Parts: sequence; structure tokens; C-alpha cells
Amino acid sequence: MSEKHRTDNLNWDEYFMGIAILSAKRSKDPSTQVGACIVDVNNKVVSIGYNGMPRGVDDEEIPWGHGEGLESKYLYVCHAEFNAILNTRDGSVLNGCRIYVTLFPCNECAKAIIQTGIKEIIYLDDKYHEHVSECASRKLLDMAGVKYKKYEGRAVTIDAQ
Repeated sequence: MSEKHRTDNLNWDEYFMGIAILSAKRSKDPSTQVGACIVDVNNKVVSIGYNGMPRGVDDEEIPWGHGEGLESKYLYVCHAEFNAILNTRDGSVLNGCRIYVTLFPCNECAKAIIQTGIKEIIYLDDKYHEHVSECASRKLLDMAGVKYKKYEGRAVTIDAQ
């Protein structure tokens, strides 16, 4: 009798969240690294992204702190979900997809998710649950019929050495 296959392999949710976690490691943000992975109905990766400065912007010249006014990173950083959406060659391929993100999307990213036709969000963390932008995000997603759920798979760790 031949040897049996492994049974401890990653399931699809674990695999795609692992890609999102690995993508987050590209972020230069000193306080919050976020990754996203968009997947179609056939479990094919369509796009990935992480939070960072727009292409062509020198990230040494832009503040990375929580400062006020023009000294706040929030005015400059592109979120992981937004980057993953923009990284597709053809936005129409996102219709019906699901997105795996390491942090629950803000209201601006929720709008982009809704507009592109992404139907489900699987998120790892929701540390800003009570912030107004995340409350607005949930309201928008509910109104648009986009499902969202907390990731329930095994812990996926990526050792980047």
C-alpha cells in the first residue's frame, strides 16, 4: 500500500491569509503593517497589496507618524486593500471576488471594495472596531450586501529572516 498524503496542509483561508500576512511585511509603516490578497471564485490569486506610499513618492520625505496636519502619515499612505484593487490589470476581474486583509477595512477602502464588486471580506484583526471610519465601513458594507467575517483559521506565521 502506498503512502498517504499529508492532512495538515493549509486550507484555502489559511493559504490566502498567509499571503496577506506575508504581503504586510513589505510595508515600511513603523506602527501598522497591513496586507491584502484578492481571490476569485476559482481560488486563484487576482491581486495583492500592502500599505505604503504611492508609486514614485520618496517614502523618506513623507512622515510616518501620527502627527497633525501635513505631518500625519494618514494623508499620504495608500491602504493595502486600495493598492490590491489598483494592482489589477483589469478591475472587472474583481467582480465576485473575496479579499483577505490583515486589518478590517476603513470606510474609504470599503467604498472601493463595493465599487469593484468584491463580495466578501475575510479579516484578521479589527483593532479599530469602534472608530467612526470602521463603523461607517460596516454600515456601507451591510447596505451593499458585502459579507465580512473574522478569519477563523489556524495562526499563520511567516518567518522572514
